Amino acid sequence: MTGNEYQKLAMRTNDGHAQDRLADRMLAGIIKNKDVSGVVNGLMGLSGEAGELTDMFKKWIFHNAPMDEEHAKKEVGDVCWYIAMICHSMGWDLDDILQMNVDKLKARYPEGFDTEKSNHRKEGDV
Repeated sequence: MTGNEYQKLAMRTNDGHAQDRLADRMLAGIIKNKDVSGVVNGLMGLSGEAGELTDMFKKWIFHNAPMDEEHAKKEVGDVCWYIAMICHSMGWDLDDILQMNVDKLKARYPEGFDTEKSNHRKEGDV
């Protein structure tokens, strides 16, 4: 199979209406009071920064490269910035998000991390 053949076959599942759906949702007020462009910027930036950080650790672990911890800390800061951007764009309170996460982890692992509980979560535990 060539790349072009793959592309043609894969695009059978792309109906080409993503932009229409976004516009429809905006007109219907479903995503009113949300900064969709800020969310997209945040998601793309988060993905890029996480990739940069992952690459630094990959090179440190598998390529025997030195770890520049100050640079790594700055990349973690960039990850935090994009998370804050997503929260701001959605109208979410970052303190609430962090508390929700701690509460979820306490409920999931009341005695601390457990591989059994990790591999066999209760229904609805996301």
